[in-house]
Amino acid sequence: MTAKQKHTVLSLLCVMLLLTVGGCGYSRGSLLPSHLKTVYVDNFKNMINVGREVTEASRYTLYRPGLENDITDAVVDRFVFDGNLRIASREEADMVLSGKLIDYRQEPLRYDKNDNVEEYRIKITVDLELENTVDKEIMWKEAGFIGEATYKKIGRLATSEDTARQEAIEDLARRIVERTVECW
Repeated sequence: MTAKQKHTVLSLLCVMLLLTVGGCGYSRGSLLPSHLKTVYVDNFKNMINVGREVTEASRYTLYRPGLENDITDAVVDRFVFDGNLRIASREEADMVLSGKLIDYRQEPLRYDKNDNVEEYRIKITVDLELENTVDKEIMWKEAGFIGEATYKKIGRLATSEDTARQEAIEDLARRIVERTVECW
């Protein structure tokens, strides 16, 4: 082998070594123990009190019938999409994810010169608990877990509250699945 060929092979080996050793460390795999392979997503419970007195702190809280079902469906769909855990029945699941819908808000973000709201933020807040049914222990609890989205009411980028609500639900589901499989 000529000196030029040796140099080319050595350079190629160095590049390959750097790519192997110096990777960013990102992994799509689960950080859960290897014996935990299935999850059951319990139906979310709607705990928003629609009969409470409206105060300054709660004036942006809304009630949307069936929102808890939309959240449950989105979380199940996200687990399927993610692929790290398989959805199973409660009896066969290694883990059970339970959640309570505690708040749904539509907060104004931006106003025009006449104090009309131009942009809103939708926030969906849930309390979560992940139970390891194999070891009979609570893996984690999370209070005040939020998914959110913004939408504009006017202009060329205007969207509806329904679209923003769906985006907030999808954001919440994505965060819940990441929290579960990354186990942080």
